[in-house]
Amino acid sequence: MYVILVYDCGEKRVGKMLKLCRRYLNWIQNSVFEGNITEVLLKKLKYEAKEIMDEEEDSLIIFASRQEQWLEKEVIGQKNVEIDNFL
Repeated sequence: MYVILVYDCGEKRVGKMLKLCRRYLNWIQNSVFEGNITEVLLKKLKYEAKEIMDEEEDSLIIFASRQEQWLEKEVIGQKNVEIDNFL
């Protein structure tokens, strides 16, 4: 499945969340990630994120689609990172 993940965490936890998300997805912009991920790995990511988060203060939002092709994406302005897939 293809996901876009957005998080907002307190200053003390933001570094840990960044490292966690980079292990599973591609960094796009501050606190924004995207990429293909299996359901099992997504469940693992959510579990690990909950361990880092303070659910009273922080948020994690995940937009999911079966495939990237079903999601229309428009970038206005500068792209921070170009994603390349290596085989």
